[in-house]
Amino acid sequence: MTRRPTLKVWAAVPALAIVLAGCGSDGGEAAGGVELVSDGKLTNCTGLPYKPFEYEEGGKVIGFDIDLVDLVAKELGVEQEVVDTPFDGIQSGADFNAGKCDISSAGMTITDARKKNIDFSDPYFDATQALVTKKGSGVSDLPDLAGKRLGVQNSTTGFDYGNEHATGAEIVNYEDLGLMLNAVETGQVDAAINDNGVLYDWVKDKTDFEVVKEFDTGEQYGMGVRKGNKELADTINKVLAEVKSSGEYDRIYEKWFGTAPSE
Repeated sequence: MTRRPTLKVWAAVPALAIVLAGCGSDGGEAAGGVELVSDGKLTNCTGLPYKPFEYEEGGKVIGFDIDLVDLVAKELGVEQEVVDTPFDGIQSGADFNAGKCDISSAGMTITDARKKNIDFSDPYFDATQALVTKKGSGVSDLPDLAGKRLGVQNSTTGFDYGNEHATGAEIVNYEDLGLMLNAVETGQVDAAINDNGVLYDWVKDKTDFEVVKEFDTGEQYGMGVRKGNKELADTINKVLAEVKSSGEYDRIYEKWFGTAPSE
């Protein structure tokens, strides 16, 4: 989910600001002794666009992940601020160590490699890799892409899966999801691989295209925090447990995906 080098910041209000440096030297403390990089704000680093998890609409960032982080911010008595930043800085831990953000909710799969750099919350979403292509393309699985072009997104598990399993295909790497899907739509690539949630959302509007295959990768998303930030991780886990128990999670899920989560 790597993005352009300009760093964008969205506050919890509609106003949009663009800054050129890391966030906040004016740190503060929230409920439960959780230390924050900016007083009164829970700063969430993410990579846009990743609809329906996080994307910009009308000058604001909205989405499934954003709604969940809003609940964490409410628990802490602060407001969420969203920072659009290169994904590699998130998964490497560099953004947390530099004080750019407190949390990252970015449709991010929990992996052993990432656990070396950041700590994760409990899992909050199940995902798997999927393949999208134009209807009638003749592509229904990775072997059909021999001699053809497959789009992948940089620094993602789809990038890893495509490079490992799409033998015979020419792998074309894109900086973010939007660029990758535009390449599918314009015929620059014959197909693309990414998480199933974002691809199924895309084909709702792009009816000439379809998801033709899912791969059982058994992935789960987690919210990331700086290594050792147990207070914030515990707060996130508390909120996730409460919203799942109360049914609030199901309501948010259905709002963004149109169906209740499968058991």
